[in-house]
Amino acid sequence: MKYLLYCLGILLLPLLSHAQQVDLANLKGMFSKDAPLKVRGGLNASTIFHNGSETSGRQPFTWYLNGNMSMSIFNQINLPFSFNLTNAGINYTYPTTPNRLSLHPTYKGITGHIGDVAMTFSPYTLNGMQFRGVGVDVAPTNEWSVSAMYGRLSRAVAYDTANKNVLPTYQRMGYGTKLTLTKEKYGLGFSIFAAKDDPSSNPTIPDSLYIFPKKNVTFSINGMVRPAKGLELTMEYANSAVQMNKRDFNIVKEQGGNLLSSVFMYDHKSTLFYKAIKAGMNYTFMKSTIGVGYERIDPGYQTLGAYYFNNDLENITVNFSQPFLKSKANVSVNVGYQRDDLANTKSGRTSRMVSSVNMNYNPGDRLNMSLTYSNFQTYMNMRSQFDAINQTTPIQNLDTLNFTQISQNTALNVNYILKTDKRKSHNLNVNLSLQDAADLREGVLHKGDGSRFYNSNVAYSLMFIPAQVNVTAAFNLSYNTIGREDNLTWGPTAAFNSRLFKKKMTAGGSVSYNASAASGVEQGKVLNLRANAGYRVQKKHNLNLSAMQQLRWIPVKGTVNDQTVTLGYNYNF
Repeated sequence: MKYLLYCLGILLLPLLSHAQQVDLANLKGMFSKDAPLKVRGGLNASTIFHNGSETSGRQPFTWYLNGNMSMSIFNQINLPFSFNLTNAGINYTYPTTPNRLSLHPTYKGITGHIGDVAMTFSPYTLNGMQFRGVGVDVAPTNEWSVSAMYGRLSRAVAYDTANKNVLPTYQRMGYGTKLTLTKEKYGLGFSIFAAKDDPSSNPTIPDSLYIFPKKNVTFSINGMVRPAKGLELTMEYANSAVQMNKRDFNIVKEQGGNLLSSVFMYDHKSTLFYKAIKAGMNYTFMKSTIGVGYERIDPGYQTLGAYYFNNDLENITVNFSQPFLKSKANVSVNVGYQRDDLANTKSGRTSRMVSSVNMNYNPGDRLNMSLTYSNFQTYMNMRSQFDAINQTTPIQNLDTLNFTQISQNTALNVNYILKTDKRKSHNLNVNLSLQDAADLREGVLHKGDGSRFYNSNVAYSLMFIPAQVNVTAAFNLSYNTIGREDNLTWGPTAAFNSRLFKKKMTAGGSVSYNASAASGVEQGKVLNLRANAGYRVQKKHNLNLSAMQQLRWIPVKGTVNDQTVTLGYNYNF
């Protein structure tokens, strides 16, 4: 069977090739390796037997057969293959269709990109856009680096009246370059990217679709400086000009104005100009760290070098981290604020406030504690379009709807080793979590608009070290209120697992019970019995068996019984 998989992989090799990187400087060493072709994979087979008073559409007997294989050629080309077979259907999955073919040869400090590749200059210029063409990254030293690209960003798609779900597009070509200088005390970077559609590539697109050929030029400049020990300042500024209709020849260029319109593009009536700025400060003193960040992106900001872009936003972030108690404890705080509608033209304005606090305390090897808190708040100010229509004076204060969503999360985890020696280890673990969510309208919490979730877990485990046996006893409690209803679920769990026959075999089992109630009315009880075993043969073969018995008592239906047995086999090569 393994020989058959080898032959199959060789036959599929020309069809399954995808983007790879070839190191030309080490080409001789690649081909001199002892095993140029390596095949790894696995085969899994399992059967599931099910029986119960309620089948819920489940088959009494189900089998699964699945496998996977990965071929590696000179540790450079990887070809994955997998299959899945069941008595419910068959599904084959082959490697990705070769819609991408690329080479990334490297030689010393030069890396080339040929074919279908993607490059990134800046989040505001070229950001991970795939293109078909050529690119290069040159880093002759650790200080200087230069990148450049040229290629087709999208191909022309003809307008098809029979299939209107596929929108037509023009052929779009793009080119750009990036220059970076990095010193110990400062750094400077500059990137420029341009793209344009070819109107002649698809002249059949009707104007009624409002799909016009575009042209875009965008540049960014960024800098970094470390004026003092532990202090770092960063900044990036970007400018983008997008001509929404390249067939617009009405030039209205004036003196001065935008840099892009003065140097790179004429100011047509359909040309839109945007800007973005991002700045940050990080200061590390002693063992403490504090940081501040600011970002502002104009409404409508876009670049043809990115698939998607968030715009019309202003972000302010602050972070702080401080160790104390001789680095046995640490606290970190993060606060962020975001707002939109920077031009004050939307019917609704949204602002968000996010904050989080994380505390860790580890005084020794036996105790570990962590506490987290996060708060997410969204504020919306809705204005109807009729406010402007019916406004009689410039200072008239018309009605608006103020809507606030608040979500808070708190979690505490405590892990304590009660006692440990060469024979036994006693461990106690406690988990508590709280989630609170509410909707405020005009600053008032109305009845039924809030929810609260409490979850707790306490577990005690005893480990018999020489025998490799672990015993656990736990208790779980969950209580939540949603609107005007409350739900309570509680129950204990006991479990054990062990390793036998020089760790070749594992065995375990558990029993758990839980009961639930809603608004004081009993909803049901559940008893679960589980057992499992596994055995390893010659490191590559594994057998496993598991069984489950579930008894559910429901007030209306009475007792419901379910049994499930699973038998499995696994082989790795």
